[in-house]
Amino acid sequence: VQLQASGGGLVQAGDSLRLSCAASGRTFGTYAMGWFRQAPGKEREFVAVINWSGSVTYYVDSVKGRFTISRDNAKNTVYLQMNSPKPEDTAVYYCAASRTYGVVTSPSNYVYWGQGTQVTVSS
Repeated sequence: VQLQASGGGLVQAGDSLRLSCAASGRTFGTYAMGWFRQAPGKEREFVAVINWSGSVTYYVDSVKGRFTISRDNAKNTVYLQMNSPKPEDTAVYYCAASRTYGVVTSPSNYVYWGQGTQVTVSS
């Protein structure tokens, strides 16, 4: 599976932004998909995950109520809708695919990674 993240950019706090992650291959629908982020000088951080069918989602507390993860298996794409972003959300955002069953928050459980897309939120 190859992943291509896009949609990043410069936004003002309070605006909206949608990240997309397009996957190659016919097995996309069998993977849990996650979004992670990494700010300069910090470790990669879990943001959100969605299970293979889209019926289960989970978020880090800091984005609950503001970000929404979704997927379209017919289009081999996972999305991260970012509403009311804050300057502290500034980071490179990565999408990743996991074969592990259940809510998967550890980067070590993900086997495929996209290249990352920069999100910068200005105050």
